[in-house]
Amino acid sequence: MAGAYTYIGRSTPREDASRVVTGTVQFIDDIALPGLLHGRVLRSPHAHALVKAVDKTKAEALVGVEAVLAWEDVPDWKGGMTNSTRVLDRKVRFVGDAVAIVAATTRKTAAEALDLIDVEYEILPGVFTLDDALDPGAPQLYEDYPGNVVTPGVPGWGPESLKDLVTGDVDGGFREADVVAEGVFGCENIPNPMPPETPGAIGLWEEPNKITVWVSDQAFYKHKGYLRRIVGSGFDIKTIGVPCGGSYGSKNMSWQLQLHAVLLSKATGRPVKLVLSKEEQLAAFTLRPSSRMHVKVGLKRDGTVTALSGRWLVETGHYSQTTQAQVAVGLGEAQLAIRCANWDLHPAIVCTNRNASGMVRGFGGQELKCSLTPILSLAMEKAGLDPFEFFKKNYVKPGDGYFWRNGKWYVYRGVDYAAAMDEGAKRFGWAEKWKGWLNPSEVSGTKRRGVGVCVHGNADIGEDPSEAYVRLDPDGTATIHSALVEHGTGQKTNIVKMVAEVLQLPLDRVSQLPTDSSNSPFERGPGGSRGTYATGSAVIAAAEDARHKLLESAAHALGADPADLDTDSGMVFRKNEPSERISWEAAVGRRTCIGYGRFEEDFTLANCMMTFVEVEVDTETGHVTLIEVVNTTDVGQIIDPPGLEGQMNGCLGSGGIDSALFEETVLDSSTGRMLDSNMVDYRWRTFFELPSVHNVVLETPFASHRFGAVGVGEVATAPGPAAALMAASNAIGVWLDGYPATPQRVLRALGNVAPGRTGGGAT
Repeated sequence: MAGAYTYIGRSTPREDASRVVTGTVQFIDDIALPGLLHGRVLRSPHAHALVKAVDKTKAEALVGVEAVLAWEDVPDWKGGMTNSTRVLDRKVRFVGDAVAIVAATTRKTAAEALDLIDVEYEILPGVFTLDDALDPGAPQLYEDYPGNVVTPGVPGWGPESLKDLVTGDVDGGFREADVVAEGVFGCENIPNPMPPETPGAIGLWEEPNKITVWVSDQAFYKHKGYLRRIVGSGFDIKTIGVPCGGSYGSKNMSWQLQLHAVLLSKATGRPVKLVLSKEEQLAAFTLRPSSRMHVKVGLKRDGTVTALSGRWLVETGHYSQTTQAQVAVGLGEAQLAIRCANWDLHPAIVCTNRNASGMVRGFGGQELKCSLTPILSLAMEKAGLDPFEFFKKNYVKPGDGYFWRNGKWYVYRGVDYAAAMDEGAKRFGWAEKWKGWLNPSEVSGTKRRGVGVCVHGNADIGEDPSEAYVRLDPDGTATIHSALVEHGTGQKTNIVKMVAEVLQLPLDRVSQLPTDSSNSPFERGPGGSRGTYATGSAVIAAAEDARHKLLESAAHALGADPADLDTDSGMVFRKNEPSERISWEAAVGRRTCIGYGRFEEDFTLANCMMTFVEVEVDTETGHVTLIEVVNTTDVGQIIDPPGLEGQMNGCLGSGGIDSALFEETVLDSSTGRMLDSNMVDYRWRTFFELPSVHNVVLETPFASHRFGAVGVGEVATAPGPAAALMAASNAIGVWLDGYPATPQRVLRALGNVAPGRTGGGAT
């Protein structure tokens, strides 16, 4: 559909391309402010302990050390979804929890100071699994969370935000079913999305109450309000978004890191930079929540889901930043993938003594579907159903309704994704490769191939409001005022393309203001694939408003009606007489035209990604090799072809398909210590191990905005893990009992090794 547009749907250079490849982009660790100090965090070696005393004397005496702070030196600021976690606490709750913070003139000096701090601990018993945490006699992490169960609900989404999913007549639904299956399965692997740039922030406290934070984050603007919620309303807070070296959802909230830098700045009177090491990123920053489901499902033989009931346990680690929100979104996304009138699904969020869970791409729904799909597979096997046909039948159709995260009922008004699914199946060769449940598609000696498929989608493509301004200057240029920060996807280039398309300006005549909350209108930031629809709608509306004002001004000069005019390359002309034209300057004189656009949240559209996977399993060694991946979707209108391709090719790592095959965070269940918090032991796929990846993209216009597009970046990773585990199970002819499908787990399933460490298990 690119033929209809000048820039939309066409490959164009990213607006930051030359700066990225020449190394002139300033990421957080490149910023050098006058008098800048470096911060470091002393982290607990114990999973659960009381800090009895902190002796800072030797550290404070070290030349170059400007401040050493412990819990007794800082305000009682609390964050998290329900403000339960202190910025520094006398109780530590995981190996890596912050005990003290240091500011020094160099990073090396700050690190040396950490070794000079003496801490006396009273070690407490810890809980490291869902079962341990829920035991009636379990150690308690917080007084606020009796039984280690976190308060459900998201206050900001209203009193009806989804805490469970109860609707219809579940007992009646099971009576209608042709088959009923029940099982327990867990996605208890907690892989790290591992963006290349580690999280970081710079804090500056200026007396008496002015706080400025520079942050490497995909959604910097919301920190302005979030930090104020923690520190109180009597502060003047400014947040500045710097280019973010990848996020994959994880660098969406880092309030503790930011406030550590701010508190050190207050103590020293100088700006303080705090950037995590790679080990800290792995062992102390947020991970994906762990998930386990005990579910009963009823199916008819035509693939209709008649009832679904059960319990969903979600492990959040030592505190909850966003887990309540992930549960609410996950419950909504379950309804997009499974058309069922009768639900009785009850989540519980559980605290354990490991590092916290937070935002990761696939927010909530991936955790749910990775646990639920293997149990659904048991029911499909009983009913003799093809999983591709099952998912195609059950994915939300125009006119279907669902409860979304705020507890309100919405009716879907998007496209039917069945056509895209059919195209993907054809490209993959599903009909030829699918041989039935637990049957390999091909056998060669000890090697067996298997296939799997899963689907995922999200109505958060329209989450939260967005605002933008577009200013037209007399010299024929346009400037975008938006709080959208570049986080690696090229989204800032996409909004330039949108504005250039509306105004028919060359791309190099559209620029953007620096991302600073003091001069940017409200913007939630990327998340839930909302950039294309939500942010895009605000920017498009602002450009259209500015264009309207320009044409109104030009109408007087040309003696024409504004509806009879158009603009191109900084000129205004009559549509019926294109040679009769004037410059923008002649049209508006010495003034600017400022357009304003706002998007109001809309949960009536949803995106979709279906992923087909083929793997090969060596039954002698247990090794699983990813052979082929086909992703298929419909985006309405491609905005930027290379950007879309990159997002979909990102289905492998960052908590995607490889979290079902080998990416794994290994926690010592006796000490709570992470055993692979380094880039040697934490396994990632190299370029030499890349499989064949094909992407099928349809363009059926959506009722979204001027260009009829929706985004798919957030859901690109989500269906892959469940599809990969399904494929591996089909290859070996035995259900695998958890993620990832390591050689040990494969061989154990085949009966070739003794039982060992396990996750969940389908029964």
